[in-house]
Amino acid sequence: MAEIKPFAFRWGIISTGFIAACFVKDLLVDPETRDVRDVVHHVAAVGSRTAAKAQEFIDKVAGGNKDIKAYGSYDEVFADKDVDGVYIGTPHTFHYENALQAIKAGKHVLCEKPVTCNVAELHSLIAAAKEHDVFLMEALWTRFQPLSLEVKRIAEEGALGLPVLLHADLSGNFDIHNIPLTHRILDPHLGGGALLDIGPYPLFWAILALYEHPDNEHANPTNVVGSMLKTPLTPVDSSTVFSLTFAAAKLCAQASLSCSITLNSMEPGVTIRFERGSILISSPIYCPKEFTVQYLGKDGKLEREEKKTFEYAGGGWHFQADEVARCVRDGRTESLLWGHDKSLLEMSIFDEVGVYFYL
Repeated sequence: MAEIKPFAFRWGIISTGFIAACFVKDLLVDPETRDVRDVVHHVAAVGSRTAAKAQEFIDKVAGGNKDIKAYGSYDEVFADKDVDGVYIGTPHTFHYENALQAIKAGKHVLCEKPVTCNVAELHSLIAAAKEHDVFLMEALWTRFQPLSLEVKRIAEEGALGLPVLLHADLSGNFDIHNIPLTHRILDPHLGGGALLDIGPYPLFWAILALYEHPDNEHANPTNVVGSMLKTPLTPVDSSTVFSLTFAAAKLCAQASLSCSITLNSMEPGVTIRFERGSILISSPIYCPKEFTVQYLGKDGKLEREEKKTFEYAGGGWHFQADEVARCVRDGRTESLLWGHDKSLLEMSIFDEVGVYFYL
């Protein structure tokens, strides 16, 4: 029997910043190192503000591969017939414009989180993707990592009972008093602040453990409340705390979520408390490498605990790329693991918590 060749997906890279570099480095990791043999990735083109900037990125990140085209505009990447889909790593406030241009050019899209700045923009992108019959997904890379898949399996297998209360925090000290006001984390024109930049990650764990739980029956939160603390420097939030209540179906649970740009991360980063135990997930919660499961006896005392660790080549961005390639190969226009409904839920929660940009 002839060996079946893996499906090859050709990427165009939009922007040449830090996250784009991380993503491209992972695309170049041999898929077989993570036991993936059905898809492979190729970088076909890189777009930046100048062709020289794009070539510099190719030389630094992709080893100067002569097969990768360097473009001085994003439109050239969108027009390239050798590009199947694009990865968009521009600042938040450019996501909508860049993704819409790519969709209209007939390209599949993987767009960095948050996929847009509000739910109205996302509805527009989804409608455009359906009109042009292309794949669209938010790059919530944590959802596709092996650790997240295992946490979901244990959370839903029943030994711990139902989830009741979840705490998740992601903080990072950006030293805001000693960086320019034009830094992306402080600039409202770039979608600065804690909630849009790092808030998707604590919210992700609530979506995975509570929204996705079978007993929740795909019900949205029955209540969302939040409070934002603005920086004294620019009109963006330095920290935001928000909570979700799920009580529309069989599941009755709450999530307490927080994010900050003036604090360091905490340990554990995520605690999911169940009727008969807990799952403790280590920081950083966007790419954790270990978690602990605590099983309680009938008396409520710790009966046993199990620690699980995960190691793989690369930084963890390649798992979402595998998902994109498989979905496109199979003719899907959205992912079953991180579909449009979850990004819409994310953006509607952020809208409700109170994110406003002064553009």
